[in-house]
Amino acid sequence: MTETVIVVALLLVAASATAAVAVRDPVRQSLVLAVLGVVLAVLFAVLQAPDVGLSQLAVGSALTPLLLLLTVRKVRRRGRRDQGGRGGQAGPGGRGSAP
Repeated sequence: MTETVIVVALLLVAASATAAVAVRDPVRQSLVLAVLGVVLAVLFAVLQAPDVGLSQLAVGSALTPLLLLLTVRKVRRRGRRDQGGRGGQAGPGGRGSAP
């Protein structure tokens, strides 16, 4: 029974880690990272390391994804501000507006 629970927890860790790498959107990636933190905390609890599991729960599933979400939000806000201030300047293609 114990080996089965460990194998299931390891498979969940592998699946959520693969999903975290496969997702391209940074917001979704941080949410999948939070799920990975919870699954790792469950794995540590199954492996009878509850102190490590609680630390993983606090840092890996709450603090790190929150910091990533705040960083993405700030970068996107700054990008919008820089694009809005361009006015009539040329875009990424190097050309002005069409005649």
